[in-house]
Amino acid sequence: MNNFKRIFPFVIPYKKYAYMNIFFNILYAFFGTLSFVSLMPMMDVLFGQSKKNYTLPTYKGVWELKNYLSDSLSYYLTSITDAYGIGYTLSILVAGIITIFLLKNLSDYFAMFFITHLRNGILKDIRNAMYRKTLDLPLSFFSEKRKGDTISRISGDVNEVQNSFLSILELAVKEPLTIIFTIVTMFTISVKLTIFVFIFIPVSGYIISLIGKQLKRKSTKAQEEQGIFLSTIEETLGGLKVVKGYNAENYFNSVFQNSTNRFFTLSNSIGNRQNLASPMSEFMGIMVIAILLWYGGHMVLIEHTLKGAAFITYMGLAYNILTPAKSISKASYAIKRGNAAAERILEILDQENPITSKIDAIEKTSFNSEIEIQNINFKYEDENVLKHFSLTVKKGQTVALVGQSGSGKSTIANLLTRFYDVNEGNITIDGVAIKDLNLQSLRGLMGLVTQDSILFNDTIKANIALGKLDATDEEIIEALKIANAYEFVQELPTGIYTNIGDSGNKLSGGQKQRLSIARAVLKNPPIMILDEATSALDTESEKFVQVALENMMQNRTSIVIAHRLSTIQKADVIVVMKKGKIVEQGKHEELIALDGTYNKLVTMQSFE
Repeated sequence: MNNFKRIFPFVIPYKKYAYMNIFFNILYAFFGTLSFVSLMPMMDVLFGQSKKNYTLPTYKGVWELKNYLSDSLSYYLTSITDAYGIGYTLSILVAGIITIFLLKNLSDYFAMFFITHLRNGILKDIRNAMYRKTLDLPLSFFSEKRKGDTISRISGDVNEVQNSFLSILELAVKEPLTIIFTIVTMFTISVKLTIFVFIFIPVSGYIISLIGKQLKRKSTKAQEEQGIFLSTIEETLGGLKVVKGYNAENYFNSVFQNSTNRFFTLSNSIGNRQNLASPMSEFMGIMVIAILLWYGGHMVLIEHTLKGAAFITYMGLAYNILTPAKSISKASYAIKRGNAAAERILEILDQENPITSKIDAIEKTSFNSEIEIQNINFKYEDENVLKHFSLTVKKGQTVALVGQSGSGKSTIANLLTRFYDVNEGNITIDGVAIKDLNLQSLRGLMGLVTQDSILFNDTIKANIALGKLDATDEEIIEALKIANAYEFVQELPTGIYTNIGDSGNKLSGGQKQRLSIARAVLKNPPIMILDEATSALDTESEKFVQVALENMMQNRTSIVIAHRLSTIQKADVIVVMKKGKIVEQGKHEELIALDGTYNKLVTMQSFE
């Protein structure tokens, strides 16, 4: 139950619904019990066993309450029957029974009405908290986790917890109260018979509890398996061209079917155990009822210590315990499943985020002099990607980082934006360590254009306006012109209001990249980071994008990570990297004259 206690704060905003649910559940349990008791005077009248009472009783204290209520009812029934006849008395009793059943069902409706608001509120808030946490967590978390598993937790596991909360409220209020009220009433009818029942109920309860022991473990496995096949779907849709291009449909189909087959087996096992709960609890209940019939019948027919109408009412009350008992056994299984789901949700919500703003973080809105990378070391896992790396970027400079794949170029971009934090050393902007800066203000100083054009299934305007949400159409168009993109955008059916599809799949690679550049232009940051912005493009697209990049970099500090060396000839400083270290540094002509690593890279790309 610890997992549920930790999720309990999500209930607090909706506590008024919880209180109202509890209130109406109390009424439901009360009227549910009363509905059976109300049949007793009816049967007494029908079978001619009702006691004649011509004296209004006096109240003598709580211990005599049963006799007082019984004698009062007898007095009023006798008075009504003598005045209006037996038919009128029956009409009054039937109207009373109908009223009690109406109140019972109205109470049930309102209890469910309020719990629906409670459940859906909890669902919304947990899902929002999960999504917010997903946005806050660093990139390193998702390099270790499958995206599909995270999606599974936000959708399936949250639903499971929501359903389990309903079960807990039933378990804690509605069903136990129904059982308590019923048992108290049973005691008032016959103490002896009720004690006899209590000998058998714990035995049946123990047998039912044995069924659910392995349920939590199997539920955890099933939810993990769901994450695996959702990941497979996500990866397949993301890489559909590769799947089809390599005729790998059968392979991926096999991977997916293996996962769904494992999920099928686990779900069947879980379902069978749950399905066994209801018939098993009912059978054990009927066993108790059968023993009651034998013992109670003995009290009515042989001992004559119990009236027939009272015994029939007692049997109805005993059967009234079965339904809540079945619900409790079902709810206890749902709680085990929900507990497994809560564990997976809390794993995300409890995840420590090492990359956050300090409490007294500095707000910085301008860039004045230089970025300084001071003797940093960094590793993603075990091996250092950057080793004692130092670099100074002056305001207004264009600094290009070049080198073979794996030399650590893109890591610099990840560290400057604090997608990751350095293990040793320091990075400063205008002499202030970036760890001391407010994270949002740090990223507000920077524009980022990556190798992969990351666009969203929305309009061109919405995609470009991410950096400035209140941008006007004129500002969007101006950014598109600087990014050399307005020419193709104005030819689209609805211009900047054209939806570009999932990941911008309605556009070419060059067009998508120019929209990414337009987004950075609109943001208008003082520092621009270009992470291999043209490496995925063909020669013609590269020319369009290169013009856009040159337009954007004017009067701006730029850090360009380049694979194609043709794009960085005009850089103020070219930094040549190899295995996480700087091996050469200077202008294009200087590095060519050195006839070293840079010259070899140029020669390899057949560039003069």
